[in-house]
Amino acid sequence: MSMQTDQMPSSVTVALRACCPRCGKGRLYDGFLTLAPGCSVCGLDYAFADSGDGPAVFIMMIAGFIIVGLVLWVEFTWSPPYWVHAALWLPLTILLPLGLLRPLKGWLVAQQFRHKAREGRLEP
Repeated sequence: MSMQTDQMPSSVTVALRACCPRCGKGRLYDGFLTLAPGCSVCGLDYAFADSGDGPAVFIMMIAGFIIVGLVLWVEFTWSPPYWVHAALWLPLTILLPLGLLRPLKGWLVAQQFRHKAREGRLEP
């Protein structure tokens, strides 16, 4: 099944809806982060998808920037006791990366599909 690029869902749509990067209808995941073997609607094999550590690296940078910025702002603005910091930042440090991980992985898989990214090979 061939599909024009303008008919494919955007990478952001794939990320937010966790859908097939080709048809936009099938499921992308079998579990929280486990990719399905393929799309149940259009038959796209997801074997090409290998996001590796990409989502984790981006999340460390994004969540780290947000959390450290907020921690410093709260500390220098109000100077609360340490237990307030623990009550604020421990849940955010757990929930923010978990909330970002699945959409970011979906976005990277969609980018791999859209740009036909494959593993690098050395030609003899």
